[in-house]
Amino acid sequence: MKKILRGSGVGNPTVITTVLASTGLVVSFMQTLLTPLVPELPRLLNTSPANAAWVITVTLLAGAVCTPIAGRLGDMFGKKKIALILLAILTAGSISAALSTSLWLLVVGRALQGAGLGIIPLGISMLRDSVPSERLGRSVALMSSTLGVGGAIGMPLSAFVSERADWHVLFWLAAALSTTGALLIFLCVPAGPAHRHASFDFVGAVGLAVGLSGVLLAVSKGSEWGWTSTFTLSSATVGVVILVSWGIYQWHRNNPLVDLRVSTRRPVLLTNIASVAVGFGLFASTVVLPKLLEMPSTSGVGLGQSIMVASLCMVPTGLIMMATSPVAARTSERSGPRTSLIIGGVTIASGYALAILLMTEVWHTVLVGCFIGVGIGFAYAALPTLIMQSVPDGETAAANGLNTLMRSIGTSTASAVTAMVLAQNVIEADSIPLTTTAGFRLAFGIAGLAAIAAVLVAMFIPARTPANPAVHAAVPNEPSTSPV
Repeated sequence: MKKILRGSGVGNPTVITTVLASTGLVVSFMQTLLTPLVPELPRLLNTSPANAAWVITVTLLAGAVCTPIAGRLGDMFGKKKIALILLAILTAGSISAALSTSLWLLVVGRALQGAGLGIIPLGISMLRDSVPSERLGRSVALMSSTLGVGGAIGMPLSAFVSERADWHVLFWLAAALSTTGALLIFLCVPAGPAHRHASFDFVGAVGLAVGLSGVLLAVSKGSEWGWTSTFTLSSATVGVVILVSWGIYQWHRNNPLVDLRVSTRRPVLLTNIASVAVGFGLFASTVVLPKLLEMPSTSGVGLGQSIMVASLCMVPTGLIMMATSPVAARTSERSGPRTSLIIGGVTIASGYALAILLMTEVWHTVLVGCFIGVGIGFAYAALPTLIMQSVPDGETAAANGLNTLMRSIGTSTASAVTAMVLAQNVIEADSIPLTTTAGFRLAFGIAGLAAIAAVLVAMFIPARTPANPAVHAAVPNEPSTSPV
């Protein structure tokens, strides 16, 4: 690891970690910026609920598409440079949304905001370039946890602002935060290496963008369009065909956007599969628990709380997730990141098992959220470490981008599956469909099974990664084998 400058802002490991983690919080906050306003969006935008849903869907799609592409660009041209460009795009999107007077201008702004999600895997890779090895695990764990923490903390902030001011203020706040993040990265984070010898795979980038958009569009809009509708089936089919063709193209290309030869190595492949399940486990709680809290108590199931109270009940999940990250990092250093991933999956599954039994009091949801926060903290600390120990130094940002994409696929699937389960298990009360106890328990059970699946996959990740000269050649101070 290269020598770190101490005693100054630039190169100081504590400053670098703080700046990158804070920026990660800002980016993840963008993902839930409008969540508390979802029921009011049709009225605020003077449009149908289906059209209003695009301000949420487009952010998800843009983030999923841009994250692996941004990672590859970061490896080629410098992670700091690409991170600053992404923050500039995020700021432009925030300003566009703040000035919007129509639905589609807001959709454009939200799409630009979604592009900022790529900053988190770039930040993880920048930490590897800038932080001493003895502190790297804790720094990476903290940065990785921001993917869930920012959303949990941001929800009550969004609810508070939207209740007391025009909702456009949220986007001016987002613009200010992203601009501040860009300034701090510019001043405090060293540039790090670039690998310009490789050419950028434009065809691969377009193929990945179109294929992912088709599949994720079908997943996210399937419950609205109908799972057997022409739109859903066509979107999914086109997406899958393009992704298969993209995979064949990537396999035979010398400088691919995503090196599938590395991505299909057992430690990387299994870690990415586990990431889908972990992402499902995280997002299911952010869908089901607020629904349970906000549903009218007259149903005999709901807890009848306001949006603000429901948002505040989710905050402990995020705070515990962040507080758990250093503990998870020490566990990874002592017993290997695979162990942390298994602990995380077991804890998440335990939280959902508890949710099936306890769902009649507000404090029950907080307790369940705390279990899930601990589990996600352990799992998210382990995932990037497992990836970085198994890929070449020049591909860390792209590999982390792909891993973040896998988590996003998990969250997208969780959103679709839980929405379908909750919508199909309802009773009528005053002509309003309300989810039944069985519906909530089924949603909790499915999320718990996803966490168990992550544990089972993690058990097949090698306890020690075989020596790979391509991985360690660029990092001569690292041992030839990893304690994974």
